[in-house]
Formats: sequence, C-alpha cells, structure tokens
Amino acid sequence: MASILMSAAGLGVRLMTAPFSQRDSSMPTKGQASSVKRAKRQSRTAPAQKPEEVIKKYMEEVPVVPDEDCIICMERLSCPSGYEVPAECSQSLQPSTVGKLTKCAHTFHMLCMLAMYNNGTKDGSLQCPSCKTIYGEKTGTQPKGKMEIYSIPQSLPGHPDCGTIQIIYNIPPGIQGPEHPNPGQPYTCRGFPRFCFLPDNDKGRKVLELLKVAWTRRLIFTVGTSSTTGEPDTVIWNEIHHKTEMMSNVSGHGYPDPNYLDNVLSELASQGVTEDCLKRDAQGSAM
Repeated sequence: MASILMSAAGLGVRLMTAPFSQRDSSMPTKGQASSVKRAKRQSRTAPAQKPEEVIKKYMEEVPVVPDEDCIICMERLSCPSGYEVPAECSQSLQPSTVGKLTKCAHTFHMLCMLAMYNNGTKDGSLQCPSCKTIYGEKTGTQPKGKMEIYSIPQSLPGHPDCGTIQIIYNIPPGIQGPEHPNPGQPYTCRGFPRFCFLPDNDKGRKVLELLKVAWTRRLIFTVGTSSTTGEPDTVIWNEIHHKTEMMSNVSGHGYPDPNYLDNVLSELASQGVTEDCLKRDAQGSAM
C-alpha cells in the first residue's frame, strides 16, 4: 500500500507497510515508512450556522398538524412543545410550530428538534430521531489522535486468498472539550494503542477507506462511560465495530466472521459514511 500521511482536525492517518518477517505476530512492530507524503490540512467541519437556520434548512412547517405524538417530548403534536423559545431565536419558531423533515417526512415540534440539536455536537447536521436518516454531514466528538495503517502478508482466518490490513489507533489522554460530557475535566485512554484487522481484499479496502472518512469526522471513538469497566470520562468505541483479534475469535472480536464486513458497512452507513462520501471526495480532489 502507498504510504500517505494525512491530517484533518488534528486526526492523523499514517499508512505504512509492515516487514514480511512479521507473519506470526498479531501486533507487529512498526515497519519502515515508504514514500511518506504530507497532505494539506483540511477541515471537514461544516461552516458555523445558527441552530435555527439548521432546523429550517432540513424541516418545513406543516399547515395541518398530524394526530400523533412528538417522539422527542412525548406530547401530542397538537399541543405546544414543552421547550421554551431561546432568546436568540426568531419569532417564527413557536412552541406550537410543527415541521416535517424534508427527506423522511417524519414530523416533530420544531422547538423539540432545536433543543435536540443544541444538545448535540451542533455541527450543522440533523439526524431524524425516528428513522435515523442523516441530513448534512454528521461529525462526532472523538478526541485528537493518530490512525496508522499497515499491510501484512499473513492471511486472516476465513480470508485465505489475501493479506491483512492492520489499523492502529492511538489517542492520548487529554482534557474534555465543550462537546464532551464533562468539559474541562480530564479523560483517560485505556487500552491504547488499539490494533484492528481487515482482510486486504476489495471489500476490506472499501471498509478501510470508509473508516478513514469516519476517523476524520471524529466518529470512531467518543468520550463516555466504559460498558466493560464502568469507568466514566474515558475514550470508548462509538458504535462502529472493529475486529481486534487477528488469528482467533475467542472474544467475538476476531476472525472468521463471514458477516463482519457487511455489518460494519451498515454501521458506517448509519453514521452517514457511505460510498457516496468517497465519490464526493474523489470529485473534490479532481477539481
């Protein structure tokens, strides 16, 4: 694989080739970098928009209110939202204003959607709380770190006809930002660096490219409470499953697993990371 060094919002991605002698290790030592190139730093963060503008961009007011509940506040849509109009909001959004999302057509109090948006990353995107359709480009709260990618000639169980792609994620401890659960407090990083594996075939390489998009959008990790140890304020996985065992599947996080690549493609799509992202990036690079 070509060796490329990319950086976006402090999230480095480094591609290397591991030495052939590392066949028998599931956690190989770093190989020599070959033809490492530095790309220009590019921000994938959407331009700052006022929260009210985001709501109006993806929702349109309905003239006839449906006879159903708003699943955000659990009140009838015919009743006012329980949320108050923020001081910075115009008078066009009132507690009784009901809107529908432009693609999936699910309806909510627009003030409820505004409250949901203000409680999130405020990145210019919306996600329907009913069907999870994403509007705009979703970004996450992953702390700064580094993603390294290696090529290993050894095959994974269940994929005898190809080598292996090894991904190494490394995130150091730091201080939580305003997007995290406890801003200003430290967060820990247990178990880093984390080693993950993909088959080096067409579908595995497609997953890799999408994982790189998810990484630059800060979607692979987040800061929260560990489901295994109960530790709060620590870096945890963020609903995109990885295979962390190379030569066994004792924990369920290894190979063979014939459904894994399709499953992770579905998980990436649920975060708004699809092949369309790769096509847009390719078109943008060609311009």
